[in-house]
Parts: sequence; C-alpha cells; structure tokens
Amino acid sequence: MTVEDAIKADLRTYLQEGRDVLVLKAEGLSEYDVRRPLTPTGTNVLGVIKHLALVEVGYTSVPFGRPVGPAHPWFDPEAEDNVDMWARPEESRQQVLDGYRRAWAATDAALAELPVDAVGRVPWWGAEGGTEVTLHRVLVHVIAETHRHAGQIDIVRELIDGSVGNQSVGDDLPEHDEAWWRAYRDRVEDAARQAGGGEGTVRR
Repeated sequence: MTVEDAIKADLRTYLQEGRDVLVLKAEGLSEYDVRRPLTPTGTNVLGVIKHLALVEVGYTSVPFGRPVGPAHPWFDPEAEDNVDMWARPEESRQQVLDGYRRAWAATDAALAELPVDAVGRVPWWGAEGGTEVTLHRVLVHVIAETHRHAGQIDIVRELIDGSVGNQSVGDDLPEHDEAWWRAYRDRVEDAARQAGGGEGTVRR
C-alpha cells in the first residue's frame, strides 16, 4: 500500500463512521420525530442528513468540476436560508436517505479517481472565484462537518426517545440501569450547583 493509499483509506474510514452514525440515528423514528425541531434553531434528524448530503456534493464535486447530480436549491444564489436543513412534507425519508447515499458514492468516486493533492476551488470561500484547495483538505473539512453534526444528532435523538449509542444502541456507554443513570445525573447536577454557588433555578 502506498502512502497515498493509506491516506485515502484513513479519510474514507473516518468519513464512513460519521455517515453510519447519522443513518443509525434516523432508524426507528416516526415521520414526525425524524423531522421535528428540538432546538430553538430548528435542529432535526432528517434535516441534518439532508444538509450533509449537500455538504459532500458541495465540497467533493463542485470544486473539482465533477457532476453534482440532481439540481438542488442550495446551489441557487437566491435560495431561502436553511433550505437544506429541513425536509418538506412531500420529501420522504427515503428520498433524503437515498440522496445522502448518492452523495457518498460521488465522494467515494472522487477519492478513488483523484489524487489527494488534486487542486480545486471552493467558489464560496474567498473572493475572486473562491479559494484554491486540495482534495485532502476538503475531505478533512467534510469529515469534521459530518462528525460535528453527528454529535448534534446524538443529543437530539436522546431527547426524542432516550436512544443513545454510536454504532448500536448503548454501545459506547457504561452498562447501568435507569436508576443508576438518574443518580449519576443528579450527582452531575449537584456538582454544577455547588460550583455555581447554588445557582440552578430553571430558566424559562
């Protein structure tokens, strides 16, 4: 295996780990729960997956002049804000997941066909036509984005139904019953109150 092959393998491994977490977090949810906003800025499971599909296409296809697949409003300069962060009622969960997997395929093809030092240009970075980048740099950016959003969805999913875990339910947490977790949370809350000088009233 060459150094370049090893770099590509590492990049793809870490990217796929994040992708798999996102898809896992959408499993077993109702149509309402997979779409409903759980933060004041509207963060929701299906919307984050839809966003990341566009991130992959935007950073691994557009800068290198590769096909971007079906047109999407995200590439329209007149698009409304956050158009890629939620699913309309007529957009099925399967359509969004299929779009994400198509984006994977496009990214994986770019990684297979281009050298990691291939030079492209991100149009929305900087002036005068965008910032010059390598495939290696944009893939690191996409991996960071994917794992950042996977962390968001970890929390959103736990808020929906208590489901936690990385590759399967509860796989990366200590094995304890509900009573232990309640007591643990109470200890964390108590430590926070002590450090805050008794602060801890609920803000509404």
